[in-house]
Amino acid sequence: MAACVSSSKIFLTLRGSLFASHRKTLLPAASLVQTWSPADSRRNASTHASNTESKNNETYCIDLVRTRDYEGFLCSLLLPAEARGSSFALRAFNVELAQIKDSVSQKTIGLMRMQFWKKTLEDIYNDDPPPQPVAIELWKAVNKHKLTKRWFSRIIEEREKDLNDRAYQNIQELESYAENVQSSLVYLMLEALGIKDVHADHAASHIGKAQGIVTCLRATPYNSSRRKVYLPMDICMLHSVSQEDFMRGSRETNVRNVIFDIASQAHVHLQHARSFNKSVPPKAAPAFMLTVGLEDYLDKVRKLDFDVFHPSLQKRNPLLPINLYIRSWKNTY
Repeated sequence: MAACVSSSKIFLTLRGSLFASHRKTLLPAASLVQTWSPADSRRNASTHASNTESKNNETYCIDLVRTRDYEGFLCSLLLPAEARGSSFALRAFNVELAQIKDSVSQKTIGLMRMQFWKKTLEDIYNDDPPPQPVAIELWKAVNKHKLTKRWFSRIIEEREKDLNDRAYQNIQELESYAENVQSSLVYLMLEALGIKDVHADHAASHIGKAQGIVTCLRATPYNSSRRKVYLPMDICMLHSVSQEDFMRGSRETNVRNVIFDIASQAHVHLQHARSFNKSVPPKAAPAFMLTVGLEDYLDKVRKLDFDVFHPSLQKRNPLLPINLYIRSWKNTY
C-alpha cells in the first residue's frame, strides 16, 4: 500500500510539471495601465481564443493517450519537458490509427479513414494541418523536431494493410508489422529527443518488435471474445491448436505452448535491445521506458504458466508507476 501511495505522489508531481507550462502568465500591473483601443481588444480576444484552442488540443491528446495507452501515458510523463508534448501527440496519432480497425464495420470505411490520415500527413508537411486536435499537435511536433515523414507513412501504410483482418501467417510477419508500426513510433520518439545514433536505432527496432508481439498477446482474450484470432498460424499449427481453441478460451497445455513460444520471442527482442544499453546515448533511455511494461507483462504471464486468459493479466499493475520512476531515475531501460 505504501508503494502505491508513493507512486501516486510521484506521478502527481510529474503531472504537475506537465501542466506547469500551460498555466496562464499574469501580466505586470504596469502593463495594464495603457491606452485602450478596439484593435487591442480584438487582438487580445484573438490571442486568448488561440491559446484556449491550443490548450484544448493538448488536453485532447493527453486524455486520449491516458485512456487508450496508459503505459504510453506514464512513459510520456517521464520525458524531458521539451519532448513531452510531442510524445503525447505521437502516441495520440498511433491511438487514432489503432482504433480504426475496431471501430468500423466495413473495411471500406476503414480505408476512408486511413486516406484521411494520409492526406493529413501531406497537409502537415505542407504547413496546412486540418482543424483536428491530433493533427494540429502533430504539426507542432513535426516543426519543432523536424520529424521524418517516412516513419509516419510506414505506420499508416502498415495499419492500412492490417485492415485485412486476418491472422499472421508466421512470427516473422508479426515482427514485420511490429517493426513498421511500433519501431517507427520509437524512432520518432528518439528524434523528438534529438537522438541520432545507430545503436539507439538498433535497440528501438527490437523494442518495437517486442511491443508488437506483447500487444498481440495482450489483445488475445478480447479478440477471441469477438471470434477473431491474430496469433501466428505457424506456431498454432506446430502445437496443433486451432483458432476455435482460442475462441473457446481454452487453457490446455498445447494452447499455453503457443503462448510460450510467442512470449519467448518477445523476450528475445527485449534482451537484444538491452544488449545495446552501454552503447546507447544516455539521453535515449527515456524513449525506451516502455520496456518496463513489457517486462512486467512477460513476467506475469510466465508466472501464470502462460495462461493468456487469466483475469489478472487484464488488470493494471499498481506498482508500474513506481517501477517506471525508479528505472527512469537510474536512466536505464
